[in-house]
Amino acid sequence: MTRHNSYGKSNKGAKKRNVLKRYERIDVLRKLGKWEDGKNTKVTGLPKTPSN
Repeated sequence: MTRHNSYGKSNKGAKKRNVLKRYERIDVLRKLGKWEDGKNTKVTGLPKTPSN
């Protein structure tokens, strides 16, 4: 039995997102060297980061 076409592809949600979650933005800032774990505690108003 086959699946109907209206169900779509199985990797439908795997497209690239252009908005990052807070924890993803902090990870990017860590890689760029702009985030220090002990020093930075404010998680609101984070600077914009490239989404690569």
